[in-house]
Amino acid sequence: MHKIISQRKVKDKISRKSNIFDFFNMKSIIRSVALSAWLFLSFYVHAQQKFTRDDTLRGSITPERAWWDLKYYHLQVTVNPEKKSIQGQVLIKYNVLSPYQIIQIDLQPPLLIEKIIQDGAELSYIKEGENAYMISLNKPQLKGHAESITVYYNGIPKEAKRPPWEGGVQWTKDNDGNTFIATACQGIGASVWWPCKDHMYDEADSMAISITVPEDLMDISNGRLRSIINNPDHTKTYNWAVRNPINNYGVNMNIGRYVHFSDKFHGEKGNLDMDYYVLPYNLEKAKEQFKQAKLMMRAFEYWFGPYPFYADGYKLVEVPYLGMEHQSSVTYGNGFANGYRGRDLSATGWGLKWDFIIVHESGHEWFANNITDIDVADMWIHESFTNYSENLYTEYYYGKEAGAAYVIGCRKLIKNDKPIIGAYNVNQSGPLDMYYKGGNMLHMIRQLINNDKKWRNILRGLNRTFYHQTVTGNQVEHYLTEKSGINLSKIFDQYLRDTAIPVLEYRFTNNQLMFRWSNTVKGFDMPLKIKPGSSAKLITIYPTTTWKTSKIKGDSITVDQNYYVYSKKISDGIIVNPLYK
Repeated sequence: MHKIISQRKVKDKISRKSNIFDFFNMKSIIRSVALSAWLFLSFYVHAQQKFTRDDTLRGSITPERAWWDLKYYHLQVTVNPEKKSIQGQVLIKYNVLSPYQIIQIDLQPPLLIEKIIQDGAELSYIKEGENAYMISLNKPQLKGHAESITVYYNGIPKEAKRPPWEGGVQWTKDNDGNTFIATACQGIGASVWWPCKDHMYDEADSMAISITVPEDLMDISNGRLRSIINNPDHTKTYNWAVRNPINNYGVNMNIGRYVHFSDKFHGEKGNLDMDYYVLPYNLEKAKEQFKQAKLMMRAFEYWFGPYPFYADGYKLVEVPYLGMEHQSSVTYGNGFANGYRGRDLSATGWGLKWDFIIVHESGHEWFANNITDIDVADMWIHESFTNYSENLYTEYYYGKEAGAAYVIGCRKLIKNDKPIIGAYNVNQSGPLDMYYKGGNMLHMIRQLINNDKKWRNILRGLNRTFYHQTVTGNQVEHYLTEKSGINLSKIFDQYLRDTAIPVLEYRFTNNQLMFRWSNTVKGFDMPLKIKPGSSAKLITIYPTTTWKTSKIKGDSITVDQNYYVYSKKISDGIIVNPLYK
């Protein structure tokens, strides 16, 4: 069991970060019985798993992290494609929240730190575990002061084995034999290729990225291109500036012989620059396929509110792997075809109407990059909502029934082998069910609210309330409960913290319907829409875990497929809606 760290993060200004104190302060936890319950359940579920000291150093807000507030990075990297090596430095600016003399910076081997400088003086450090460097600061760190350090490093970074799932740096060639390099580091962490505060809870308010490459290549990174410098050693330095808060794994470099074209989207906050970078032989295909980016932007601004990064623009960048949600620099490798590598994940036909990577990875601009989880155990905030965004995109262009069919069709991909929420403080995210099961959970919550205008306002309100913030899953749950006016706690317990799928047991006795929930968490009482017999009309029943009676007549019912549940007629044991098996 891993203890939650109590640490209040005080700021001199209104912060983009959510109030972490509300989550980590033990008084708040004691006041919240529900929160205590799900923490206990999470620890219980993961009790049999063995975590290492490295897991804790990476996944927890250690004392060496908690005392300082990250403000700014300037990352400078020189790339040597022939040697597959990099050399660089990163300026890290921070504010002191409370006095402390040791600062933790993370960098993964085989990369090595050369030296660390503060105010012109070289600092001493020790390495703890595989990745954590504990740096001793000579200068007294005084509360409220702005300070900085510069970390110099070099080496051959871990090569991505199967990006984006097994990340690192990918060194490859394009179809013309030219150098083609990309980074992808969700899960493995940004420290796989640059030194940083490698934890999700604290984001830089802004960032500069300077990548130096051979003169025949280009680098495309996050934010806006500020300058290109021609160096005397036949290299070029591409200087990018990010004006918005950015999470570590969202930072990327993409190196190749790119060509560029652009467009503008007239959105809710004015004109949004949309830039596209692809390999020359894919230019014509990209000009056609990337028209979908504006369609995506229009649909998601409708559902989620304004694109969160107007100041940094929006980019789609071709890469050698499938794609990833790098903030304002979304990467793309889906072959310029609709579907997921040409396949419809829902098997309904609707998934072939649009390009999965353009829609899904761009959806993360709202859920992952705008609203970011504090702990990756709550990555369902990223993936459940973004999976659900595929449904909403389909609905926006093809109608409500099409959107519902898509999300229901994806249920066949649900495994129900592990709870969606991972273990806290050890850098462990949940299983793939956070996508399809999480998306279906949100679709089902929409049915419970039963007011599409209200549901849309809730989705937009999430992105407005938690704009550019890091949040806990508990905060998102409470927001949905508060704004819906429905106590959703048992829904979250059932679908996020348990693997069992509720079963509506029913039977007809004396020409009346008797029903109850089984296979559920204690106190589960979700309302449900059904069709009695051959009726075409949906009615709502209110099952609990004890038997209830209704005057509904007949000998069978059909459960509304928009609910991810099973049903079972007790009299003969026949499963009535085997679609969900």
